[in-house]
Amino acid sequence: MEQQTPLKMKTQKKRTWKFWIGRTLLVLLLIGGLWLTNLIWFKPFNIKHFYDKLFVQLALDSPETTTQLGIPVIYDWYKDDLDDISPAKQVESYSKLKADYETLMSYNFEKQSPENQLNTKILGFFLKSAIDGEPYQDYGYAVNQMFGVQSSLPSLMESAHKLEDKSDMEAYISRLSKFDTKFNQLIENLKISESKGIIPPKFVIKIVLDEMKGFVEGNSDKKTSAVQSNILYTNFETKVDQLAEISEEQKADFKKQVEKEIENTVFPAYKKLIGYFENLNKKATNDAGVWKFPNGDGYYRYQLKQSTTLELDPEDVHQIGLSEVARIKSEMNAILSSEGYADSTKTLGEIIQKLNTEDRFLYPNTEEGRQLILDDYTGIIDEISANLDNAFNIRPKAGIEVKRIPEFKEDGLVAAYYQRPAMDGSRGGVFFANLRNTNETVKFSMKTLAYHEGVPGHHFQIAIASELQGLPMFRGVIPFTSYIEGWALYTEQLAWELGFYDNDPFGNLGRLQAEMFRATRLVVDTGIHHKKWTREEAIAYMIANTGMTTGEVTSEIERYIVMPGQACAYKIGMIKILELREMAKTALGDRFDLRDFHDVVLKNGAVPLVVLEEIVQNYIDDIKKG
Repeated sequence: MEQQTPLKMKTQKKRTWKFWIGRTLLVLLLIGGLWLTNLIWFKPFNIKHFYDKLFVQLALDSPETTTQLGIPVIYDWYKDDLDDISPAKQVESYSKLKADYETLMSYNFEKQSPENQLNTKILGFFLKSAIDGEPYQDYGYAVNQMFGVQSSLPSLMESAHKLEDKSDMEAYISRLSKFDTKFNQLIENLKISESKGIIPPKFVIKIVLDEMKGFVEGNSDKKTSAVQSNILYTNFETKVDQLAEISEEQKADFKKQVEKEIENTVFPAYKKLIGYFENLNKKATNDAGVWKFPNGDGYYRYQLKQSTTLELDPEDVHQIGLSEVARIKSEMNAILSSEGYADSTKTLGEIIQKLNTEDRFLYPNTEEGRQLILDDYTGIIDEISANLDNAFNIRPKAGIEVKRIPEFKEDGLVAAYYQRPAMDGSRGGVFFANLRNTNETVKFSMKTLAYHEGVPGHHFQIAIASELQGLPMFRGVIPFTSYIEGWALYTEQLAWELGFYDNDPFGNLGRLQAEMFRATRLVVDTGIHHKKWTREEAIAYMIANTGMTTGEVTSEIERYIVMPGQACAYKIGMIKILELREMAKTALGDRFDLRDFHDVVLKNGAVPLVVLEEIVQNYIDDIKKG
């Protein structure tokens, strides 16, 4: 027998060790490969992996969503691309939705943890609602004054596309080069809708045409070219000029490339869309409601359910609105009477409109006045943020800032909106205020708007949802309008209950006016789309009952016309949250804690109202059990 020397024994052990290490690694790689293959192409073994798979697939399938959300890592993979909106892609998307819903339902619900059962209910509701919309996939107006490729793409490039290095700049230019492809896909979709009789009213087409023509024509003073005054160029120029690590020569070269793409690709794409709408206008009427569509009643009921997450009859919603208008009007009249503004010869709207014109409630209609508005909004948010310990345990980590809505699109937009923080932490929340005319910003209404859009409204709820730990990724971003907007409207009343309107009767009047505004929405939205009201009838009703200016009301009514059912979500959501809070108070008595209730509502992210009711009932049951 050969003698084993220490050196040979050591060498043999080393070979044996390498063999087993290599074999173990091979097995692990095979297992990992099988797991990854299963995760990507088949039903994941673990339902949590399925949740995340859906979110990742959404991100991979939508470069624009990835950019808007600021999703780490994936952002950089697709920052040079745009979404595919072709008709073929829509067919593919519905097929995938159905397959995903079927997969979700195939997991044994009874064997899931309570946390996963909640996840499944939320995701299932969302997927099923989307699938139910397939018969109406060509309904609605893909281009309107509120949204559409013509405004969403410039907004995406300005607000969400990063410009921090050469790679970002190259991606920016690449995206500009794809505007024509995106617009051609859009026009193909519009022609399909047109063939089915889905044509916007003339007044919507006029707004869109004016917006797009203004976009390509540039400043009227002609001091700069249309290209160099365009937001796609000025945004690039402003941000790139701040990059110290890029040479001036390189910056100039990149700017020339941007200028070339805008002139040769972007503007021609817009002009082609303008031409399409000029021809479409010849077929359009002024009928405002979706009742004019084939099966318009079915479409409106679907839209109501999508927005409210409840099965509601349009007539019932109309009656709720009328009842709420009457109640709020009584409370507003009581304040007006106590402040010496009672006048039985005028409507509530007329009294408020006159009040809105008093100099003490207005800002100068100048750039200085606009800056004062932004500063005052910021002050209101800072003040309430520092005094909410008695109502909230949980706070968002992300900050919030107040900005002006970009001028190129402010004429067709409402008073304000909120933009969520980026998921990678690179951008906080933004409260965008419409400053087209400072006379539309009445001082006694500012608190309520700041609470709604900022703190403790949208910013609290949306930022907290995006920061929640241990939840599937979809829970931080999935949209349920009735919950999101219902919460924001609920916080307007909450701020009053917490004393932020004490010794401020006009501020409280502004709060009630805002609530009246949401109550009248129930009336006019159903009026337009269910009762066949004209645009003018809806405008007249809202002016008479809210005191809002004609310009504000017109923008609002035109919004409801292109977004049927959405405006009903606010008041319906608020009513449901108040109802659930009262249910908890009654059931728990002295054990009810407002901070805990808000935790229950906020710590699950956005959910359908039917699911929120289950969550609150479970909270009540748990407290009772001790």
